[in-house]
Amino acid sequence: MASIFTRIINGEIPCYKIAEDDRYFAFLDINPVTRGHTLVIPKQETDNIFDLEDDLLGGLHVFAKKVAHAIDKAVQCERVTMAVVGLEVPHAHIHLIPINSMREYSFANPKVQLSKEEFEEIAANIRKNF
Repeated sequence: MASIFTRIINGEIPCYKIAEDDRYFAFLDINPVTRGHTLVIPKQETDNIFDLEDDLLGGLHVFAKKVAHAIDKAVQCERVTMAVVGLEVPHAHIHLIPINSMREYSFANPKVQLSKEEFEEIAANIRKNF
């Protein structure tokens, strides 16, 4: 069965898309740690990020770098951080999380509650800077 991320890529589940090319896809996390929290994934469904072929893994990081620069321009933050956890969804992914302090960089924090309009505005601002 396809992962939830594959279903998002295929358009079966809606998302707030940031960027896409033939191998990678980026979209806002709907349970964000901070405003602008974005997920970057390979289109190839692979559970463990370290099982990706070297060129796909390297390309994922380069794509994530471009997305991170766009987030940095669109969202008020001190830094865009990166996390790879991999337990939440069985599809390799990178979390890009804009932060202003280390306290914000915790998945244990309460998730930021945003309206559909706020998600759309954030996504549009990031896309504009991509």
